[in-house]
Amino acid sequence: MAGNGTAGGRRNELGGALRAWRDRIGPAEAGLPAGRARRTAGLRREELALLAGVSVDYVVRLEQGRASSPSAQVLTALARALRLSADERRHLFLLAGRLEPAAEGGTDHLTGGVRRLLDRMDGSPVGVYDRAWTLVAWNRPYAALTGDPAGLDERGRSVPWAHFTGRPTRVRHTPEQGASFEAAVVADLRAATARHPDDGRLRALVADLRRRSTRFADLWRSHAVGAHLSDTKTVDHPEVGPLVLDCDVLTVPGGDLRIVVHTAAPGSDSADRLRRLTPVAAPPAAPAQAPEPARVGGNAG
Repeated sequence: MAGNGTAGGRRNELGGALRAWRDRIGPAEAGLPAGRARRTAGLRREELALLAGVSVDYVVRLEQGRASSPSAQVLTALARALRLSADERRHLFLLAGRLEPAAEGGTDHLTGGVRRLLDRMDGSPVGVYDRAWTLVAWNRPYAALTGDPAGLDERGRSVPWAHFTGRPTRVRHTPEQGASFEAAVVADLRAATARHPDDGRLRALVADLRRRSTRFADLWRSHAVGAHLSDTKTVDHPEVGPLVLDCDVLTVPGGDLRIVVHTAAPGSDSADRLRRLTPVAAPPAAPAQAPEPARVGGNAG
């Protein structure tokens, strides 16, 4: 009974929000003729139905709390018709009990700002990853640290694929670090598949990993959801020796890109080795980037 009451209350809130948003937007603002004299300045229900491509009866039922589960497509159409802001759109999906789909055009687009950030951070190895933890761009220090990923295919630049299938890598973890890293990456992937249920490439990666790796399959069955935010690892570099590095994951607001910055503790042997490594990797005129259309990724773990 409590669950039904909560659902009913949410539907009532959804109806109230739709009415308020409908009342505040005039027909001219929505691209419709004002027509004859109106009792209110906002949109009529039939006008909202026309703009959203749904029936008037369905709009009525939504506003009265009698439509229990509007689809993501209907919610997207309503948000567009009502000219909702990003925060209002997010709230609309929340009230409807739906997960907001990715913004049109994808949310892991490599923006000019991210490119410039890579170009300027020439003192630290930095890699940029998409929602599947596939490397899409990197700077010269990153290539010098891990090996140049330019010649790798998409799966070769995939963090979870490289780790769980045992591909050769310069990275090593302690058992505790490895367990934490694996759990975080799998939980992050599960969250990504929930945000992007129509991403076929992401689904294929998960399916292949479940077939190839018992460890991945076991973690996947735990249904843990989370985000991979940091890591500590050792990189065995063939020229400067082992580097113990902290990896901090920065996110791009409103998107799925992850910027991974590698740093060493000040005054440590690793910091000295990282400084010796960086001059070898003189900053390029522009950051390296994976070829399109196949986004390709590397081992940030």
